[in-house]
Amino acid sequence: MGAAMRRIHVGNALSAFGLGFTVPFLYVYVAQVRGLGSMTAGIVLAVFAVAALVVLPFAGRAIVRRGPLPVLLVALGTASVGALSLGLANSATTVLLSAAALGAGQAVMSPALATMIVDCSSADTRSRAFATQFFLQNLGLGVGGLIGGHIVDTSRASSFTLLFSIEAAMFLLLVVIMSTVRLPHTPKVEGAPQAKGGSWKQLLGNRAMVQLSVLGFVLFFACYGQFESGLSAYGVEAAGISTSALGTAMAANTAMIVVAQFAVLKFVERRKRSRVIAAVGLIWAVAWLAAGYAGLGHGSQTMATAAFVSTYALFGLGEAMLSPTVAPLVADLAPVGMAGQYNSAFALVKQLALAVGPAVGGPMGASLHGPYVVTFLLFSLGITYLAIRLGRQLTPVQNQPSLARSRVVAQGGAPAEPVRAAA
Repeated sequence: MGAAMRRIHVGNALSAFGLGFTVPFLYVYVAQVRGLGSMTAGIVLAVFAVAALVVLPFAGRAIVRRGPLPVLLVALGTASVGALSLGLANSATTVLLSAAALGAGQAVMSPALATMIVDCSSADTRSRAFATQFFLQNLGLGVGGLIGGHIVDTSRASSFTLLFSIEAAMFLLLVVIMSTVRLPHTPKVEGAPQAKGGSWKQLLGNRAMVQLSVLGFVLFFACYGQFESGLSAYGVEAAGISTSALGTAMAANTAMIVVAQFAVLKFVERRKRSRVIAAVGLIWAVAWLAAGYAGLGHGSQTMATAAFVSTYALFGLGEAMLSPTVAPLVADLAPVGMAGQYNSAFALVKQLALAVGPAVGGPMGASLHGPYVVTFLLFSLGITYLAIRLGRQLTPVQNQPSLARSRVVAQGGAPAEPVRAAA
C-alpha cells in the first residue's frame, strides 16, 4: 500500500466517522432539540437523499474533466460548511439548507474517493483496496456513532453544536490530508475501449454496466434500504424485538463485517464475481427466512430474538463478500479515464435504492408482515438470477481477474490455450 492509498483510506475512515458522528442523531436534534417537529425532521432526512440525487449526475462529469482530487476537496469544503451551519441553525429554512449542503458534500465524497482508489490500484490489488475501504467505513461509522452518542445531551443544544462543529473541523482536517495526495496517471484497464467523451449516452450503451446498475439497485433496495426502516419496523411489530435487541442486531451486522471481511477476501478473489454475487443472493434469502421465523414463527421470544440477530449477521456476511466484488467490477467496466463517471452513476443508483427502499419497506414491515418477508425473499433470489445473467455479459478477466495472473488470456469470450513457460 503506497502513501497515496494510505491517505485515501484515512479519508474514507474519517468521512464515515463524520457520517456516524451526526446522522444517527439528526432526527432528535431537529425535532426535539430545535423544536421544529417530526415533519421537519423527516423532511431533513429526505433532503439528504434529494441533494445526493441532484449533485451526483454532475459529479461524474466533473471527476472526469477535473480529476477526483479537486472534486473531493470541494465536496469536503461544502460538507464542512453544511455541518457547521447545521449545528448553529435554529429555523426550518436554515436547517434544510444546511442539510442540503452537508448531504451534497457527503454524496460526492463517495465516487471521488472510489475513483482515487481506482487510480492508485491495479487489477491485482483493487479488490483488496475496496475491501479495506469497506472495512474502514464500517469501523468509522461504528466508532463515530459510539462517540457521538456519549457527547450529545438532548437537554443541551450546545452539545449538538459541539458535535457538528467537531464534524466540520474533521472535514477541514481531511482537506489538509487529502491535499498531500499525489495521484499516479490513470491505469489502463485491460480490454476496455478508449473513451470518446464523458456522456451518459456512452455509459448507457455499455450493456454490462446497465445490467450491473440494475443488479446494484436490487442489492441496495433489498438490504441497505431495509436496515433502519422496514426490517427494524418488522422486528419491533412482528417479532416483538426490544430496542436493545435491535441495537444488538445492528452490532452483529458490523461485527460480522469486521470479522469476516478479510477472511472471505481470498475466497472471493479466486472465484467469478458473478457467482460471488449470486451466492450473496442465496445468503440473503436465508437471512429473510430467519427474519420470517422471528416474526411469523411460534417459537419463544429468545429464539425469535436470536433469529432476528442472525438476519443482520447474515446480511453482514453478504456485504463483506460484495465489497471486494462490486466496486472493482464497476471500475473494470469503465473505459480509460471514465472511472469517475461510472462510480458516480453507480452511486446515483445506490441513492435511488436507499430513497425508495425505506418508502416501500417501512409501511410493509410495520403492517404487512408476511408479504414483507416474501417480497424481499423474492428480491434476494432475484439477485442470484441477475448476477448469473450479468456473468454472460462479462469477459473472463472482468468476471475473474485472477485469470490474468494465471497467464490465461481472455479473448472473444473464451480463454485461449495456456502459454507454456520456456524451458
